[in-house]
Amino acid sequence: MTTALQIRPFEAGDESATVALWRDCGLLRPWNDPHKDIARKQAVQPGLFLVALLQGRVRENVLVGTAMGGYDGHRGSVYYLAVAPGRQRLAIGRSLMERVEQQLLAMGCPKINVLVRTTNVQVIAFYEKLGYARDDAFSLGKRLIPDL
Repeated sequence: MTTALQIRPFEAGDESATVALWRDCGLLRPWNDPHKDIARKQAVQPGLFLVALLQGRVRENVLVGTAMGGYDGHRGSVYYLAVAPGRQRLAIGRSLMERVEQQLLAMGCPKINVLVRTTNVQVIAFYEKLGYARDDAFSLGKRLIPDL
């Protein structure tokens, strides 16, 4: 990992770079509007929405990672963990997860659940290296507010 990595809460000016990163990482889905997801997160526990920045060539910071955490009083969760394809394997994802875990632990969170698509073998292996294990559970979902 480079020493120039900075992790901080998401700011409004990060939105376009964040959505572009999610697009580059293949996280966007037609049924989820990423701008609405960001606005919703900014309304609830915004401090758990983190971005990772690296210093660029002309000293501007370049957004290279995100992690969106949450805690409902029973379990924590992490969504939109993303690292720019050209910056993967530099411990940026690990650093983001460590920060989210620290923040959730400070809130009294006893366990974190992470959802990963079953076809994303590389990401499953990443989480297993961080100590996450498969739970014997199914994830079920029901959309209450359509984004489209």
